Amino acid sequence: MRKSFSLVATAGAVFLAGNLAMIPVASAGEKSLPTEKECKASKPTDAATKGWCVIITRKQGNCLACHDVVTKRWPADLPASGNVGPPLVSMKARFPDKAKLRAQIWDATAANPSSVMVPFGRHKVISESDIDNIVTFLYTI
Repeated sequence: MRKSFSLVATAGAVFLAGNLAMIPVASAGEKSLPTEKECKASKPTDAATKGWCVIITRKQGNCLACHDVVTKRWPADLPASGNVGPPLVSMKARFPDKAKLRAQIWDATAANPSSVMVPFGRHKVISESDIDNIVTFLYTI
């Protein structure tokens, strides 16, 4: 009994350590990402920050309802994240082709008809430019 528990615990530790290796580390000069309030107040100008603001804003993308976003730059008061969808980590490695990542956000049911992800572009929940900004942000993590 103890040997099997030890094996499971060791496998879990190896899995966790392997996933921690994928967490991006912010560079020394990198600023923290804005909160939802700061996004509304400051109106960011760069595409990646605009994408971040869409991801965390409940009235827009609300991606955190289903996904965990793994980035060291997030603000301290980041809303709780979900676990229905896959974590948003290492997106550049998972989607080397930006067009495929954009298509996934635009309509995930095209690639997987059983997907529970909202077809944000097809249903016009998020604008085309906001989808482009989300892809730009996701490529930074």
